[in-house]
Amino acid sequence: MTVQNPQISGGFSPVESEFKPATAQRYRWDRIFWFASLAAVVISLLVLLVLLIDVLTDGLPRLSWQFLTTFPSRRAEEAGLLSALVGSIYLLFIVAIFAFPIGVGAGIFLEEFVADSWFENIIEVNISNLAGVPSIIYGLLGLAMFVRLMEPITGGRSLLAGGLTLALLVLPVIIVSTREALRAVPDSLRLAGFALGATRWQVVREQILPQAFPGILTGMILALSRAIGETAALITIGALTFISFLPESWRDPFTALPIQIYNWVSRPQKPFHINSAAGIIVLMALLLLMNSVAIYLRNRFQRRF
Repeated sequence: MTVQNPQISGGFSPVESEFKPATAQRYRWDRIFWFASLAAVVISLLVLLVLLIDVLTDGLPRLSWQFLTTFPSRRAEEAGLLSALVGSIYLLFIVAIFAFPIGVGAGIFLEEFVADSWFENIIEVNISNLAGVPSIIYGLLGLAMFVRLMEPITGGRSLLAGGLTLALLVLPVIIVSTREALRAVPDSLRLAGFALGATRWQVVREQILPQAFPGILTGMILALSRAIGETAALITIGALTFISFLPESWRDPFTALPIQIYNWVSRPQKPFHINSAAGIIVLMALLLLMNSVAIYLRNRFQRRF
């Protein structure tokens, strides 16, 4: 094979090329990469499978209606997780009420209404960094702000303080996912709306949000999934580990599924470890239910818009 080198004798003298196809070597590297990728998938699935088998083997025999509808007890055989299950559901509602409008609104404002400038870049970098901050830091912030500073409003170590702390924790996730969903909408839709004389808010409301809503909804469900499995932030603000009643208002003390599971695991008696395995199964079932709802809503909105 010959090529022309333009730097030699006017740029048109043919020279011998040093290009070597090395087809066999390239296909060998292709097979090595394929096996490495397959090994990564198999190892991940094996670890997950071992964990699931261990949890299901210990926890399934303990699951019963009595386990779901009774309060915790000092006797492992009589203990249930009613207060923790109800507390987790209440926390999810509080997180959704506060985090969804604030997070989606901030994402829309930063993506659609703020011009590309150094100020917008600084905010974007800081929000991305906040998504990686350890949850215990948010717990300390919630302890100082919602438990102590806002105690007349939240009631101290209450359900409302825990929900607001978790809302802070998931806000960066919602903002980033909202911005990514808005960026995925083609600019041609925005330009078409402006060409017809629509204002920016009209374009966002009528054309951009309906297209981006499935992505925004998916990000919201992922954020709630992180909130329901969070433990460190709730322990930091002082959530209780043993409650034999249900919270009747947002200012009442509370517990949650991860805290109840942590409490049972930390005890030396084997029956409490079995209870913790059953609690993990309930927590996973709740997560699967949330993800199923998210997939159903996303597919429905995608067909609609």
